[in-house]
Amino acid sequence: MANTTVKGALAIHGQNPQFLVETVIRTRIWESTFWKEHCFALTAESLIDKAIELRCIGGVYGNQRPTEFLCLLLKLLQLQPEKEILVEYLQADEFKYMRALAAMYIRMTFRAVDVYELLEPLMKDYRKLRYRDMAGYSLTYFDEFVYSLLTEERVCDIILPRIAKRQTLEENADIGPRKSRLLDAMEGKSDAGSERCRSRSRSRSKSRSESRHSAQSKDSSRSDTSSREGRYMSRSRSRSLSASPRFRSRSRSISPDRMDVAS
Repeated sequence: MANTTVKGALAIHGQNPQFLVETVIRTRIWESTFWKEHCFALTAESLIDKAIELRCIGGVYGNQRPTEFLCLLLKLLQLQPEKEILVEYLQADEFKYMRALAAMYIRMTFRAVDVYELLEPLMKDYRKLRYRDMAGYSLTYFDEFVYSLLTEERVCDIILPRIAKRQTLEENADIGPRKSRLLDAMEGKSDAGSERCRSRSRSRSKSRSESRHSAQSKDSSRSDTSSREGRYMSRSRSRSLSASPRFRSRSRSISPDRMDVAS
């Protein structure tokens, strides 16, 4: 009973969901210790605890032993949880290996349109993932793992079902064009640059108006000072001219007799 699919499960790609995993690998999963000890009687809810405990992704390693990642993937194929539950798996950002498990299951079971719509946003995740295979442990990244799910035929030693290419779906108007983060960033930079240009032009116009105003104020002050200086000069000249004949007249009016008396 532990190796059978849940009753009422729908056929995926025209066959039993468990048959999406190759017969050799599926048999080794059933014979593994992790499957017998931890995957027995799991449900869609209790599987979350096991998925959180994952520490790597991968296929088979050592003497063709399946990883825990493959065991839980086969268990998901047996349980066939609802789409809402898998979306919740994907939204759990803090548990990256559970997110990778849900992405693998979605790639194997969902329609092509849903696969692109659900997995492409995950390419913004650049966290590291440990990958285990026959050569041992290696390092990969989450966006690279998602990209391999969308482009390659075999991932984690499992042959993926064929899906339509994105270009074909776009031509048939089944899906919209892909949004590039680079173009969005460039548009954001262009908007910022235009705002900077506008602010610079505004500052230049303000500085020009201020300079013109200051020049006008300087010219007006100069004209005022020159007018005041002219007034003062005219007054001083008139005074000097008016004062000089008086002294001259007084010096001329003194007689020689008075000069003798004074002496």
